[in-house]
Amino acid sequence: MTITKDDIAQRVAEDVTKNQKLAKTLIEATLKNIKECLSSGNELQITGFGIFKIRHKAARIGRNPKTKVEHVISERKIVVFHPSRIFRQEVDV
Repeated sequence: MTITKDDIAQRVAEDVTKNQKLAKTLIEATLKNIKECLSSGNELQITGFGIFKIRHKAARIGRNPKTKVEHVISERKIVVFHPSRIFRQEVDV
């Protein structure tokens, strides 16, 4: 099952405020701040949830498994999530 932002907004509206439009605005603002934090190169720690970090991956040689043709995979940045101990215990990861 996939959860969407609208599903989260509905749950926040039920738990916190009865206004779903306000809940959606709060979620959008939170996600915007998370993106800005990560795009500026900072790591983001949410206590009891986990840490989001930006990791640099160097260029490397890749291979198409079907044709065995090699090509260069360019360097890039990726987002990595490390769940907290509390998160892992609650989710059983």
